[in-house]
Amino acid sequence: MWLEKLVRLWKIKDLRNSILYIIAMLVVFRIAAHIPVPGVDTSALKQFFSSNQLLGVMNVLSGGGMETFSIVAMGVAPYITASIIFQLLVMIIPRLEEISKDGEAGRKKINQWTRMLTVPLAALQGYSLIALLRQSQIQIITDLNPWTLFLTITTVTAGTVFLMWIGELISEKHIGNGISLLIFAGIITSLPTAVMQTLLVFDQTQLINMIIFVLIAVVTVIGVVIITEGQRNVPVSYAKRVRGMKMYGGVNTHLPLRVNMAGVIPIIFAISIILFPPMVAQFFLNAKSAILVSAANWVIVLFQNQLFYGVLYFLLVFAFTYFYTEVIFHPDQVAENLQKQGGFIPGIRPGAHTVEYLKNTTNRIILAGALFLGLIAVLPMVMTSFIGIQSLAIGGTSLLIVVSVVIETVKQIDSQLTMRDYEGL
Repeated sequence: MWLEKLVRLWKIKDLRNSILYIIAMLVVFRIAAHIPVPGVDTSALKQFFSSNQLLGVMNVLSGGGMETFSIVAMGVAPYITASIIFQLLVMIIPRLEEISKDGEAGRKKINQWTRMLTVPLAALQGYSLIALLRQSQIQIITDLNPWTLFLTITTVTAGTVFLMWIGELISEKHIGNGISLLIFAGIITSLPTAVMQTLLVFDQTQLINMIIFVLIAVVTVIGVVIITEGQRNVPVSYAKRVRGMKMYGGVNTHLPLRVNMAGVIPIIFAISIILFPPMVAQFFLNAKSAILVSAANWVIVLFQNQLFYGVLYFLLVFAFTYFYTEVIFHPDQVAENLQKQGGFIPGIRPGAHTVEYLKNTTNRIILAGALFLGLIAVLPMVMTSFIGIQSLAIGGTSLLIVVSVVIETVKQIDSQLTMRDYEGL
């Protein structure tokens, strides 16, 4: 069946050209990811990233360019942050909510403002990363005078804008989301290196650990597919309506409520929050006040405790899953739309009762999604602690992104093929 689809996909000229175009853009991205910024010890940088699981996840979200401090070191992370900020602002500011509901024109305005916000965020995150690297005990950045600092920040900011442009070009082909595919490409290209490093240090005493590692990876993939595709179908009935000589409605359908509505956004939120205290503390290590220095040391030591920030990381992901679901899913709007269209949930009165029912149902199913995301987030730490294998390239967050992107891309390809079938008819 899949072989048939691939053959059909290749035979359709515009789809074949679109796929070749996307592959070419991903190759350009990977070339850019291997052009390093001068004055950085890349071997020391990789050692620094491998020693911190959360920084490793940031490297995954950047598309893999951060660990080599390439010209696209910040990746698409600032653009993702800008998108999240505007999604939240749309829910808070009524004027922005009106613009977002203004069809295609409103969407274009929001997208343009998101692009504009990405530039200062990329510069700020670039400077923060440089400051963090300079404060580390490992000598990573050799010489960084004010002019070099300015050029470095300008370069990584331009790299983010470049990737943002490539991502939008890919999205225009309607075969997968461009930003997601860039992150996906960064993860996939790091797999051969991770496998090679594992094989080089492998000995027979680690055989059981390797088998356990592979089993956990397989179970994780299955779990990601189940949670990503899992949904609760709430039954909806539409009353019969007579207009003129015709009768409308009288059908039964369902309202799909996904188990994981938030995707990987809660993990991104949690990373941003949990990295902030130790990052700020780094700036006070050389302060004149002994109290500030001791407080900074205490914060850094506290966040270096694997158990502490593992538990905190899990709790933040769990909380942000509920928070972001509240932001993107509005039971009152869903209930209002159902009522306007003559729809109702059997056994539930329209209006306030429907809103309450949807809230309770959502809270119950999101519990499974929140627990799953929290476990996925801390999976690399658990694996490192118990079986001694550390591989961010195929960690929980990476698997979640890879599987989600593959599912989304396959669905879009299926829809493109189905659309061509209807055009033939």
